Amino acid sequence: MIRILLASSSGELEKAIRSSALLEFAGRIDAAQFSSSDLSGDGLLIDLEEASDADWRALADLPIPVVLLADARSSAAVSAALRAGIRGAILADANTQEVEAAVQAVIAGLVVVAPVFLLEPSPAGEELLEPLSEREREVLNLLAEGLSNKLIAHALNISEHTVKTHVASIFVKLGASSRTEAVSQAIRRGLVML
Repeated sequence: MIRILLASSSGELEKAIRSSALLEFAGRIDAAQFSSSDLSGDGLLIDLEEASDADWRALADLPIPVVLLADARSSAAVSAALRAGIRGAILADANTQEVEAAVQAVIAGLVVVAPVFLLEPSPAGEELLEPLSEREREVLNLLAEGLSNKLIAHALNISEHTVKTHVASIFVKLGASSRTEAVSQAIRRGLVML
């Protein structure tokens, strides 16, 4: 069982968690507990409204993965959260299966974004400085799967040093400073689909 903390007033979401065979409701928390290092769950589901004044990076640095719950009109806020390192964003009215899949994916190290949040085009001026090469796209897809440089090198039959070079180039082209941010940027731009 995956113990889930909930930072939301949604009774429906609590009911979805309680009806799941994979998830266990671990309780509700409020904004004052976001920085606590002794969170008693395996994951945190948080409403965008609950986190609107929170520091996204602080939430991303919690010892448990965070999945943001938002409505379809919140693409800009979701994008900001993903750039800061939040690993999941689903619709606030997600059903039990969607919640289970999102929680399992972020715990496995993947980034999960509901398709509705990907429909917003990148703002003008955010086009890539230089397009990704075919090999960089392959590396980026494997990054999105959560593979390490060593595993990417093995999968593509190239050296680990070459993988590092491609990752550095991807960071520059996407304007990212971390693997998570690169994957988030790639998802927003439609370069990677999970």
